[in-house]
Amino acid sequence: MVDIFRYPKRRLKKLIKEGEYDEAIELGKSLESKYSDDHDFMFIMGSVYFIVEDPKKALPYFEKSFQLDNSDVETLTLKTNVHLALEEKDKAIDCCKRILKLQPKNFEAQELLDKLENL
Repeated sequence: MVDIFRYPKRRLKKLIKEGEYDEAIELGKSLESKYSDDHDFMFIMGSVYFIVEDPKKALPYFEKSFQLDNSDVETLTLKTNVHLALEEKDKAIDCCKRILKLQPKNFEAQELLDKLENL
């Protein structure tokens, strides 16, 4: 049990991997004040909310995660998917453009950008 307190992010990831999403969310909420400036923690919390199909709750975590590490394409990709789920086309387009600035040869982002701009 001591392991949970020494490595809380590891415990959080384990809960998600095991499909214990509600428990992961509760643990994450209890840890949030301590890890509010931790890019990885914010990414994990955004991911668990995205997994349980709650994009509105996922978005602030991905935004904070990207704010803490604005070179993380994976965060931007998930943020793009959240904007799509929320039907925020312009924000999804912006995310695609940011991805392409970081990775000019990211074909998925380019393909999605082309599709969105032609809607």
